[in-house]
Amino acid sequence: MVQEIQNYAGGLGVAASAMAIGAAWVVTIASPNCSYDKLDGSRADGHVRELLHQTAIPIACMMLAAGALFALATSWVACATALLAAFGFYATRMMLAPKVGKNPKGVRTRRKDQRAVSVSLSLMFTLIAVIAAILGLIGL
Repeated sequence: MVQEIQNYAGGLGVAASAMAIGAAWVVTIASPNCSYDKLDGSRADGHVRELLHQTAIPIACMMLAAGALFALATSWVACATALLAAFGFYATRMMLAPKVGKNPKGVRTRRKDQRAVSVSLSLMFTLIAVIAAILGLIGL
């Protein structure tokens, strides 16, 4: 009975990781390509930043669920990797936090650089999510 639950939890963990990987791919690759094709540069940049900001929490929650399911399946390495990816997706949201107050005189906010760094971080943590899914599939 316990072995059966572990098998199901491992499979569900891989499925949750796959959903997070797919969502991250859409957010970082597919949607920005469409945005820059259909919108002017500043609007596309704002759309991509808002998209990254709004989807970071759901993707992080999917990876958090995957980590919990991997822990239930006793795949400890996959669990740790999934939790690292969850933290990383949440951290990308902090890169795009809305500007509060005014900057000191002479300091400029480079929103375009924030978007580039956020997309890069999202892609890196997507790779970590892929590694977590593979480790969960193997059962490590």
